[in-house]
Amino acid sequence: MSEQGMDENMEMDFSSGLAAFEAKHFSRAMQLLSPVAEYGNEQAQHMLAIMYQNGLGVVRNDEYAFRWMLASAEQGYPIAQHGIGFMYLEGECADKDGKKAAEWFEKAGEQGLQGSLTTLAMMYEQGNGVEQNSEKAKELYKAAGFDDLA
Repeated sequence: MSEQGMDENMEMDFSSGLAAFEAKHFSRAMQLLSPVAEYGNEQAQHMLAIMYQNGLGVVRNDEYAFRWMLASAEQGYPIAQHGIGFMYLEGECADKDGKKAAEWFEKAGEQGLQGSLTTLAMMYEQGNGVEQNSEKAKELYKAAGFDDLA
């Protein structure tokens, strides 16, 4: 759900929550962004995930961090797709699962996230969560802008 689908009050809460988040007033950001995230805004969901994952303005909660990151990622928000990929890759807030990590990095990479393409390339290079494939790794590095590695 984009900002266009929100009513005026939600837009104000989102804007104020974003400002509070950027100013590191995390308790206030949590208060303002929670209803917006519940409403379905993928950016607010991602910010809640970050706050729960790192204990910013709230007690750290891996379950909520994963839930909000996944909700945002499933809506196609590329930064959250990258985030959920790392949760699976590192076994942080989720069970370690290289295959799922690769799937999420691929989705984010398809939307142009160079960091996801690079991480996926490293996974193929090392055979981490995916079958080792140096040609695929080279393709991904090139797609991420590392022409000298291809």
